Amino acid sequence: VWINIAATESSSEPKIVLGSGCKIGRRSTISSKNRIVLEGDVLLAPSVLIMDHNHEFSDPELPIHAQGVTEGGTITIERNCWLGYGSVVVCTHGQLTLGRNSVVGANAVVTRSFPPFSVVAGNPAKLLKNYDQQTRRWIRSNA
Repeated sequence: VWINIAATESSSEPKIVLGSGCKIGRRSTISSKNRIVLEGDVLLAPSVLIMDHNHEFSDPELPIHAQGVTEGGTITIERNCWLGYGSVVVCTHGQLTLGRNSVVGANAVVTRSFPPFSVVAGNPAKLLKNYDQQTRRWIRSNA
């Protein structure tokens, strides 16, 4: 597992917060410039990537590694979420929240927020199902 804090101005606020009971699969990467929060009991399969920024690439004449990183955003993965094998969660600006008790399919690329009790998959990730707490059933999305 690689846990990385991008070099920026110093701050007393933690850049990465791992809640109680989090499980992080092999070969996973969490890289933060601003703030990434994994609430309690979040489960990451192997090879998951979570980044709240990206490499800058605005000048094609310069090597990408020499351009620094983008401003980025923040990521919150609420409690009891499960991120499948090879999934990616990346936030290039603003706030991305994956609501509690959600599932991200294998190799999905999450670039926007989803509500609690969601099943998402694809590139870019799309909502496939939501859990209806009244009927206690998973309902397919029409989206």
